[in-house]
Amino acid sequence: MVMEQFRQIGEVLGSIKAMMVFREEIRVNKRQCRLLVDAFDLAFEGVAVEMRNHLRFEEKLIKWKALEQPLRELHRVFREGEQYLRQCLEPRDWWGKAIALGQNTDCVDFHLHDLLWCIPVVMEAIENAGEITGTDPEDIYRKKLVFSKKYEKEWMEPKLFQHKLGSLYLASQGLSSRMDTASGEDRWVLSEMIAEKRSQGSKPLSKQENRLADLLLCPKGKLFPCSVLVGSSDYQVRRRFGSGNNYKEVQWMGESFAVKHVIGEMEPLMPEISLLSSLSHTNVVHYMYSFVDEEKKECLLVMDLMNKDLSSYIKEICSTRRKVPFSLVVAVDTMLQIARGMEYLHSKNINHGDLKPSNILVKTRSASPDGHLHAKVTGFGLSPVKNSKPTATQVAATNSCIWYAPEVLLEQDGSSAKCTEKADVYSFGMICFELLTGKLPFEDNHLQGEKMSKSIRGGERPSFPCQYPKYLINLAKRCWHGDPSQRPGFNSICRVLRYIKRFLVMNPDHGQPDAPMPPVDYFELDMSLCKRFTNWGRKGVPRVSEIPFQMYAYRVVEREKTSANVKDKCSDSGSEGASVCGDENAFSVTLPDDAASASVASVRSLYTTTMVSESNNNRTPTKKAGGKTNNNPSGKLQKSRTMIPPHVSPAGRNFRTNSESRLQLRLQLQPVMMSPRRRRASGHASDSELT
Repeated sequence: MVMEQFRQIGEVLGSIKAMMVFREEIRVNKRQCRLLVDAFDLAFEGVAVEMRNHLRFEEKLIKWKALEQPLRELHRVFREGEQYLRQCLEPRDWWGKAIALGQNTDCVDFHLHDLLWCIPVVMEAIENAGEITGTDPEDIYRKKLVFSKKYEKEWMEPKLFQHKLGSLYLASQGLSSRMDTASGEDRWVLSEMIAEKRSQGSKPLSKQENRLADLLLCPKGKLFPCSVLVGSSDYQVRRRFGSGNNYKEVQWMGESFAVKHVIGEMEPLMPEISLLSSLSHTNVVHYMYSFVDEEKKECLLVMDLMNKDLSSYIKEICSTRRKVPFSLVVAVDTMLQIARGMEYLHSKNINHGDLKPSNILVKTRSASPDGHLHAKVTGFGLSPVKNSKPTATQVAATNSCIWYAPEVLLEQDGSSAKCTEKADVYSFGMICFELLTGKLPFEDNHLQGEKMSKSIRGGERPSFPCQYPKYLINLAKRCWHGDPSQRPGFNSICRVLRYIKRFLVMNPDHGQPDAPMPPVDYFELDMSLCKRFTNWGRKGVPRVSEIPFQMYAYRVVEREKTSANVKDKCSDSGSEGASVCGDENAFSVTLPDDAASASVASVRSLYTTTMVSESNNNRTPTKKAGGKTNNNPSGKLQKSRTMIPPHVSPAGRNFRTNSESRLQLRLQLQPVMMSPRRRRASGHASDSELT
């Protein structure tokens, strides 16, 4: 199965390389396309080298299970990147393609973001499989030491990480620089192409083409006459949608767009239109071009076309297929996209003020049959909520108070509080609840209107069903905390969600009743890292090339804290033969995810034989009536209880023995070592765990 997934990734890469034979035909975003292809090529080669160095082909059906879900995620990332490249290479009208893709930032913000998140996860999975690969004890022990050295705290510094691991994690200086400059270079190339078209005396541009050239070259936020849009020969309105039918789906220049229709005096709206047009992020609705008709006092804003809003999408899924709208991985991925959009808005000092599912636009990703969405935040600026703030009575009447923070509801009652970044975080927590459960917050609560508003201000919050993972429930609870100062910022939320998504991919059985839990609180981990890397706590959007280091730093501190927690528990337990930390008579092993491949009975038999034999060796020899020493020369085992060894820390490398013979025993048992992530926090293994 794993080799088939890896083959499919190679197949997609082969398709991409075949397309790039005609790379000179890419007229829009050529630099970004080449960057994406090079990143895919480096990623595939890096994964192939690590698999070749640390895994054995003959064990692919036995010990490679840890790679299955991470490679499935990597395959999805490659397929979505392939689709983007096809879109750029399609032989369509040049002007239409330039209008649609000239300001698009999906290459870096979306595709490379997902790739640079996925590579550390795949590499960790290879390490987990590599730790149990082979049968030579010394070789296994050496590999464990090599993997442990990789996560030493001395390397937890961005420049050192880039020097040591940058190439492996696609965070090298060269690749990072290309990520920073590719979109700007493409815009410069576009301007040069337009200048070349205008300079061709043999075939001068038409009036409409000159208007389109001005549109492509103008500064963001500049207003053009509506005639440039509606006067185009192929402009066609397909349908109207949205509240009050103020949105249209239109066909223009052979491409589909959404158009927002704004009516009112234009002069007061000019600064806001200019600001909105300057925003560019893959998870924020992009106002690409602005057109105005001063006589009719209306403005048309051309935007990305999405399928529907998140609220409608959830209702549609829950009413037709299932009670829970998304798998945990898809839900967390959607949360991350919304959080990234809000992180970007807050970096521009824009507070949303009305964040809710109906203001999240989504469309399905056709390369993702497992239900992944592309989400974009909308509803900020030029919205009715912003132009005329509702009164407390209006909010209560529509029950929209379920999305507002308590301090915002107090403001509507006459308090001096105002909408802040932390109020948006509260609203995000409520969106998380609906994403996970498919239910509106307080849906089961019989309170309505003003009573609901008072309940929220009094501290009432939605109740999660008991089957949901505690770490996701705690995330939502942190976001909707009654004290705004206790709510995390979106930069912290994004880092935590990336690592939660990594945890879910590394633990694909997260839907089971006894599913593993994260060994540490990721928000506490993030707070400790923010003390070391002060720029993490500042407002702003990190460069996509910084994501691998953030994932690495999380992993280093997680291993350190988990190891310390296990040692503390062991020092408190003091149980005979169960200490990981200092019992001189103890030894420690761990079992692999694919321990089923080794006979559990033989493992237990080996433990029993070893411990009894060792017990016999350490026992004072008894003498028979004739004065001879009974050393049990027959080799038969005496009756003894089975000794089950304790677990070690999730780092899997806390070895404590008091003799060379115990070291040899441990090495003999290492070929059946369990992945650290499947270990129980108790530090002890019961009989039931081995049966």
